[in-house]
Amino acid sequence: MSDTLESWVDGETRSAIVDFVDRVTGEGGPDYVEPAARVAVFDNDGTLWCEQPMPIQLDFTIRRLGDMARRDPSLRSQQPWKAAYENDTHWLGAAMVKHYHGDDGDLKLLMGAITRAFGEVTVEEYDARVTGFFGAADHPTLARPYRGCGYTPMVELLRYLEANGFTTYIASGGDRDFMRPIAGELYGVPPERIIGSALGLSYREGEGTTDLLYKAAMDFFDDGPEKPVRIWSRIGRRPILSVGNSNGDLPMLAFSELAGAPALRLLIHHDDGDREFDYVAGAEDALDHARRNDWTVVSMKNDWHEVFGPDTA
Repeated sequence: MSDTLESWVDGETRSAIVDFVDRVTGEGGPDYVEPAARVAVFDNDGTLWCEQPMPIQLDFTIRRLGDMARRDPSLRSQQPWKAAYENDTHWLGAAMVKHYHGDDGDLKLLMGAITRAFGEVTVEEYDARVTGFFGAADHPTLARPYRGCGYTPMVELLRYLEANGFTTYIASGGDRDFMRPIAGELYGVPPERIIGSALGLSYREGEGTTDLLYKAAMDFFDDGPEKPVRIWSRIGRRPILSVGNSNGDLPMLAFSELAGAPALRLLIHHDDGDREFDYVAGAEDALDHARRNDWTVVSMKNDWHEVFGPDTA
């Protein structure tokens, strides 16, 4: 993958990225940043890969909830098992939009179901389920495998930053261990540089065996104001570059600035209904904030020559 941003249109947005990187890597310049402090954080859903008509992890999860409802008819009248059983993607997608508008009622139902769905599963079993899912599942409307739903320009940006001495991290509201099995292949980001939501874990020893098992309870939900907390807890540094796409990313983007220090905030705007999707639901506050505070808004339609790379099996 190129480290020269060749999928980015030569314009103001690309120039803002290149100029920032030149400033923080120019030794002797007023904005020079030592390599150890060149930390960049990226959201995942809607920032590195497609999140419509629902986040990829949500598709993975509702398949599991649907299986549970097929085995236990009593679940079919309860949300979110009802939506999963009936393939009601509208209810499931709306739960996330409501969350970004401050209404977590449906999201709490979904989170409670997730803990039931994966409690007592070992970390290796979960990894295998995720790997199997990505080996077989296709996007419901884009006619391409989920493995091919990463954004080519964003992968180029990761490589470009790394080539200029940055350390890149993923900081997502999605499940940390859902991203880990696939992030190396899709983005070239290793598991130790992935920050995300997580179920609790417990340790179990048996005869000649040791296991880590997921608890039927969330440890933390890495979204909104929790993102800066998790970033600092894991990295111990304030990022100087951050990329997001939704209201839930606002605290992370705002955290990536310290008075008197250089910073670049990028907000992905989904405005390309031909090649991907055109929507602002769940991003209204972020877009307004970005424009009022002179952050860089990345137009998928106008700033990217291409959105996805070749289809991959």
